[in-house]
Amino acid sequence: MNLNLNGKVALVTGSSAGIGFEIAQQLALEGCQVVLNGRNPERLRVAQEQIMGASSVLADVRDPEACQSLVQRVIEQHGRLDVLVCNVGSGASVPPGKETPTEWHRVLELNLHSTTQTVWAASDALVASRGNVICISSICGIEALGCPVAYAAAKAAVESYVRNSARSFGKHGVRINSIAPGNILFEGSVWERKLKEDRGAVESMLQRDVALARLGSPQDVARLAAYLASPLGGFITGATYVVDGGQLRS
Repeated sequence: MNLNLNGKVALVTGSSAGIGFEIAQQLALEGCQVVLNGRNPERLRVAQEQIMGASSVLADVRDPEACQSLVQRVIEQHGRLDVLVCNVGSGASVPPGKETPTEWHRVLELNLHSTTQTVWAASDALVASRGNVICISSICGIEALGCPVAYAAAKAAVESYVRNSARSFGKHGVRINSIAPGNILFEGSVWERKLKEDRGAVESMLQRDVALARLGSPQDVARLAAYLASPLGGFITGATYVVDGGQLRS
């Protein structure tokens, strides 16, 4: 693709593996100066080695002070920030109805606050560059699919955050959008584990619930993220794009 992203500075949180890594790689292929982020120094080092020209910053974005330090490092290294992709999150939680206050706090911190705090820390830089934000959500935040309750609620809050932030950011020329993936297969994902445990059950679910009857790939999300980050998506804000192979019914 030629998305006119050459020279743009992009920070992708949670990008040492999986969807975040593929988004970072796609943005780099489009000419962005990519900054990777993660909590595991070895995984981050390996990821950085695989993306030519990428840099990385070790930071736990569940901590608001770490978010500020992360953005400050990006500005010190590159002088600006044009694209922020908030990808940190995990659907691992307790069965529905078993949530404790501690579990609610943990899941919200990981799946909601990691996003809102990073955007908060990057707001001035994004206003200065008239940049844009992409939040990676989930179809679990849109429809009741039997996902862990705290995770679904956190992702629904991300969707609401994106919609309600669009007008205030828009006054400064900043766009904010969300991508809600469905069942995405990659190394270390829950779907890799489920296929190993019971491939027949997964294939049956796909035939029953997913229009395209297959799992998605991180590249399916990454290509859309690159488009939304680019000037070609310049009139899109406050929107959620679903990448689920046709699983949602509503």
